[in-house]
Amino acid sequence: MSHVVLIKELNEIYEMKVYYRSYLSDKLPPGSVFAAKTPSCSITAYKSGKVLFQGSSSESEAGKWGNTKQTAQPAKKKASVTTDLPENIGSLSVVGSDEVGTGDYFGPITVVAAYVKKEQIPLLKELGVKDSKNLNDEKIISIAKEIKSIVPHSLLTLHNEKYNKLQKSGMSQGKIKALLHNQAISHVLNKISPEQPEAILIDQFAKKEVYYQYLKNQTNVQRQNVFFSTKAEGVHLAVAAASILARYAFVRHFENLSKEAGFTLTKGAGAKVDQAAARLIHEKGKDALPVFVKLHFANTEKALQIYEKKYRH
Repeated sequence: MSHVVLIKELNEIYEMKVYYRSYLSDKLPPGSVFAAKTPSCSITAYKSGKVLFQGSSSESEAGKWGNTKQTAQPAKKKASVTTDLPENIGSLSVVGSDEVGTGDYFGPITVVAAYVKKEQIPLLKELGVKDSKNLNDEKIISIAKEIKSIVPHSLLTLHNEKYNKLQKSGMSQGKIKALLHNQAISHVLNKISPEQPEAILIDQFAKKEVYYQYLKNQTNVQRQNVFFSTKAEGVHLAVAAASILARYAFVRHFENLSKEAGFTLTKGAGAKVDQAAARLIHEKGKDALPVFVKLHFANTEKALQIYEKKYRH
């Protein structure tokens, strides 16, 4: 189905609402001013100023209101890396989940599950939703602010103090992630109940059987219509939206952590991170590390060595 998006001022949107008054729908998508359905076109106007036209006459209908910003045809299906995915999963209503921060020495782990209805897919594409790894922090913040009120989601943040206790107790990072993903998905399912997604898609960090092994003693484990895929952000926008919202939360926590440290911390787990951690030890003491870092990373030992050489002499 082709679609067209126009950018309009709110006063123009209200004029459009009057024009389509005999076609107005009672069911309004989140963040919308009105929704209408003519015999050959669906029109949804959002508070952000975006007006989405969908259907066979979308271009001519939108043409009544000015120049179109974009006319799009459905994207070609990408080859799936996981064979058991439904062939049409990219066009279904899906709960997707993703996590950020597991490879970062500083900062928490943030996990988000998000529900994207099939009707929202064109709008999210228009808003620039895609894998957060392909977006800079500024763009992520901008998109996240637009979609957080549109997309039902659950955000879980595991700060390093708790993470280190779990890890020290013998819990692997894989099991920690499985617990967080399952919990976030359960929260979203409760939020949208009694509505049910057509599929649940998890950005794969472990094989399906391993994932469920991690959850073997848990209650409320989601198993129905659950699928796993690497690079799932490219399979369905629900995972891409989850990725962006998780990254947005991570960035905000990271900024607060930098303020607490008194200097700008470094993302990732490279050599610059070792230097930053050594400075943190010098300025805050070793006892401060559990709040800021994932202690079991090799960066801890490297940072202590740098501290001994650089700051103890």
